[in-house]
This record gives sequence, structure tokens and C-alpha cells, in this order.
Amino acid sequence: MVKRIAGLLGLLLIAPVASGADYAAIPGGVLVSALAVDGAAARIVLKPFAMRIEPVTNAEFLDFVRMHPEWQRGQVSPLFAGPQYLAAWQGPLTLGPEARPEQPVTGVSWFAARAFCTREQARLPTWYEWEFVAAADVTRRDARQDPARNQDILDAIQAATGRRPGRIGRHPADVWGVRDLNRLLWEWTGDYAAMFPDADARVPGAGASLALCGGSALAFADKNQYALMMRVAALTALKPADAASRVGFRCVRDLPGE
Repeated sequence: MVKRIAGLLGLLLIAPVASGADYAAIPGGVLVSALAVDGAAARIVLKPFAMRIEPVTNAEFLDFVRMHPEWQRGQVSPLFAGPQYLAAWQGPLTLGPEARPEQPVTGVSWFAARAFCTREQARLPTWYEWEFVAAADVTRRDARQDPARNQDILDAIQAATGRRPGRIGRHPADVWGVRDLNRLLWEWTGDYAAMFPDADARVPGAGASLALCGGSALAFADKNQYALMMRVAALTALKPADAASRVGFRCVRDLPGE
């Protein structure tokens, strides 16, 4: 049993390697989060960091599982990935028409996403890091109070309901040079399970789902950020080993000296 536990833990400690992925430097600053802490908007000071310009693609994740077969579908421990893991792929090492190389990878568990980022000498972003960058549009660092921008994001999310994410890069990069944070897919964050105070109180059934959505709304200081509420509700409904057809990820890195 001790050897088995040690082996499973080893899956999460993949040796990092250099990556050619493009990262954008984010200078950090003060974020007034849409999430409420003790009933009030949280004011968070963020250190500078770097974020992947685009989400991780199917092609990139395919390279990862080729190099680390312990993360291939059918090989990964059920503790770290459930039955929907990489379900859109035709096979453990075959993408197919439902998972084109240039599309963002989805159906990836939180554990697998974290392992990929570790290999890339990176990590999953915190929720506040993700929210800070996602607040921007093409010209403004914080465009969250623009009703037209918020409605555009909500319309894009609703139009994509029930469909797999499309190709990356169809929309302009934001002011930081980062693409597709708000409209293409949901994205794992390293601390996603802590975003909602009653995440561990969920039980199966429609009643719990309604309670989760309602609770997410109550946990928001800015009720105008409905698209963000949807994202929080979607993520906090998942367990770390779960995978979903619209949930992918991107990585961040701490900048030297920070």
C-alpha cells in the first residue's frame, strides 16, 4: 500500500522541461474582485506573473501524454481522472474530428492540468490572477463595468452552450496580449475549490445544482458579472478528478524575483 501511494504521488511530480509556449508578462496590481469575502468585495494585491497567451491545445496535450504515458486515457489512475477524461479524443493517442490539434484541450482533470503545467515549469493560475487578466478588453485593463462588453461575453457563452470550443485566436488579444479568456471555454484555476464556501456540501440532484448557482450569486459582490457567476458555478460543481467538455486550462509562471 505504501508503494502504491508513493507511486501515485509521483504522477504529480513530473520533472519540468523548457517550453516554447508564449507567455505574456502581467505586471500585477490591485484587483477589486467580483467575489465577496465576508460580504464585501475582496481587494487583492497581486504580484507580477506571466500567463500563457492562449489555452493549452489538443496538440500540446497530445505531446504531453506521449511523453508521460501515465497520463494517457486508460492508463491514468482513477484517483486523478474520471471516465470523461479526454472523452472527445478517438483514442489515447489519437485526436480525431471532435478534437482538432488547434482547438483547446478539454475533458482534462484538474490533476492532469496541474501536471502539464509543472512539466512546463509553470502552475495553474490562482482565481484572482485569472480574474485580474480576464477583466481586460482590447484597450482597457479593467472593462468590467462596460455593459456592452459584459453582454457580448454572455452572448458568446450562451451561443456556445452544448458545443465544443472552437479554434483559438478568432478574437483580438486583450490589452495584456492574452487571448480567449472569457468566451471560449471554462478554465481550471489552482485554487478553484476554495472559490465557493460550501463546495463540499454538494449532494447529487437538481436541488443541489440550484443551490450551488444561487449560492454563487450570493457570493458575488458585483452582481453585474453574471458571466463570471456562471463560470464559478461551473467550476465549483466539479471535483478535481472530473473532466468536462468545456473545461480546459492555461498555465502561469512566477516572474524572477517575485
